[in-house]
Amino acid sequence: MSEVILNDSNFETEVLKHKGPVMVDFWATWCGPCRMLGPVVEEIANEYAGKVKVCKLNVDEGTDTSSKYRITSIPTIIFFKDGEVVGQTVGLQSKAALQEKLNALL
Repeated sequence: MSEVILNDSNFETEVLKHKGPVMVDFWATWCGPCRMLGPVVEEIANEYAGKVKVCKLNVDEGTDTSSKYRITSIPTIIFFKDGEVVGQTVGLQSKAALQEKLNALL
């Protein structure tokens, strides 16, 4: 697994202080669409290794961070570049749609 597992305590270091693009998947174990998106996120993490940092945050374990970014529906993917939010998707996305967003950041 090449995704970085996030929580409230490492979010700032792993995402906000990272130079370059970061994709954060906000998910939960009980969320069906999140489980469907999981393998896609993992494929993207492998394909974009060294170019994009791909992270996952379980909303049940990262409640402060989820609140800060107003995550009300999952799966939500937020794209960051140099610590700033530069894009967001909500709901199940195709791999092609996610790649399009990432390619725009590179």
